[in-house]
Amino acid sequence: MRIMFVAALGLIAGLSFGSVSASSQQAPDIKTLRGNVPTVDLAAPEVARQNVGGRFERAYRQQPPLIPHQIDRYQIDLRTNQCLSCHDWSTAAKNAAPTLSMTHYLDRDGRQTDTVAGTRWFCNQCHVPQADAKDLVENTFKPSSTVK
Repeated sequence: MRIMFVAALGLIAGLSFGSVSASSQQAPDIKTLRGNVPTVDLAAPEVARQNVGGRFERAYRQQPPLIPHQIDRYQIDLRTNQCLSCHDWSTAAKNAAPTLSMTHYLDRDGRQTDTVAGTRWFCNQCHVPQADAKDLVENTFKPSSTVK
């Protein structure tokens, strides 16, 4: 059993080394179903800007507010929610940040608590960062206030 394990590790290491040395060589043109296609170095698309000079208006009643700042490095897990360091009712005033709605402090039975309810703990279930991005598909949505 141990011999098979060592042999398997050796095989994996050999395959890994072979792929590294092959990838370090100049890439030839790739033959595909479309014929020979020259290799092209594609640049990553430009990321849409966040922080676009103020907050976006809500498009419908009860839409969760969009987040007007980046959150990609925020920790939100079972033990930690970095959003609360600024937006909790106890810290929002000194941070000049909007306070969470009091509905975020209601437990499952509708009782008011001093801490954010577990059902509202993961902010990015409802709230997303705003971005000045192009529509991915044609969009004919109109805010409810403009529809008569």
